Amino acid sequence: MSGPLAADVARAVTGALPQPRHAALARFRAADGAVIDEGIALYFAAPHSYTGEDVLELQGHGGPVVMQALLARAVELGARIAEPGEFTRRAFLNDRLDLAQAESVADLIDAASLEAARSAARSLTGEFSARIHELVAGLTDLRTHVEACIDFPEDEIDPADRAAQRRKLDVIGAQLEGVLGDARQGAVLREGLTAVLIGRPNVGKSSLLNRLAGDEVAIVTPIAGTTRDSVRVTIHLSGVPIHLVDTAGLRDAADEIERLGIERTWRAVEAAGAALFVTEPGRPLDADELAYLRKLPPHVTVARVVNKIDLAAEAGPDGDGTEAPIVRVSAKTGAGIESLRAWLLEVSGWKPHGEGAFMARQRHLDALQAAAAHVSEAEKQAQVFELMAEELRLAQAQLGRITGEVTADDVLGAIFARFCIGK
Repeated sequence: MSGPLAADVARAVTGALPQPRHAALARFRAADGAVIDEGIALYFAAPHSYTGEDVLELQGHGGPVVMQALLARAVELGARIAEPGEFTRRAFLNDRLDLAQAESVADLIDAASLEAARSAARSLTGEFSARIHELVAGLTDLRTHVEACIDFPEDEIDPADRAAQRRKLDVIGAQLEGVLGDARQGAVLREGLTAVLIGRPNVGKSSLLNRLAGDEVAIVTPIAGTTRDSVRVTIHLSGVPIHLVDTAGLRDAADEIERLGIERTWRAVEAAGAALFVTEPGRPLDADELAYLRKLPPHVTVARVVNKIDLAAEAGPDGDGTEAPIVRVSAKTGAGIESLRAWLLEVSGWKPHGEGAFMARQRHLDALQAAAAHVSEAEKQAQVFELMAEELRLAQAQLGRITGEVTADDVLGAIFARFCIGK
């Protein structure tokens, strides 16, 4: 519980206010004095708490009936159930966390790999925010010099001052690129890549999915059209979540159910970032397959995966009139699978040695890219101080959006609405 009633609830439920920041064994009592549970009571006096308010933690034995009774007692005493993300939102509003740190709380909870958890933890401890503040400090210093030139136009500008301003701009630009690179890596860890497996029936898409997943997640039979609906599984490569989608084989539909499955295949392709176009060895792509490749959206990165190489006497010609890279694999033996995994990791945007990555969201990337564009424009306007100063101000405002110094209430509502209940 967080808020001004926390101390009153502690006295009513446990009989006394625990010493701040010390664990106290206590009996939790109902209004009539009956014992609800026995556990640990922890009291944190404002501002030394997660939210910056008085906070009470009651740690019981955890059964749902007991927990509901304890919650009902707290509500009876004036508390209410927290809204999604409300504790972290209060921490942000009370300056215990900035907005980037607040978002990293949800990212840490939702982390699907150890690498993602580490990146979220780096953001939570303030590493991302510290680098943003360093950029803001650099922009502030530069703006001070530029605006001084505007305020005192009668003073002749020393060429050395202009050179110094140029050097500072170059440093800020390089720092921005570095932060943006690490942020992109964090975004990859958070979002991952969706890759769809497509191709004719019976080319081994489901077998390939099972091999990549390391489990029998899709049904495999020699009967064409076995896969009628999408089968989804997530694997992790170097901590990056790769969302694989097996789809119905592409051909003229034999029945209504298969036709619907093929329609879902194309919908899955539209939502994907990459496509594994699975074929068999020993023959060039036919007219239908070339048509399928041409139908793929331009935003989807494609690899032609030649499966069943264990059945081919020798490697056939690679050229097929397309620009898609060719990866030769055997879903049965595992040959070439590591090369396919490496391709998926490359397409996801992950770069080796990404240990400095911090968790980032699309809004962070948008703000950093906008700030970089304004810094670039400021370099072009270096001879016109008024225009240069305005570009620097806009760059600083974009960075302020990341930490929450410049954020509208509706943006805050959208961010915290995605948190789990309470936290």
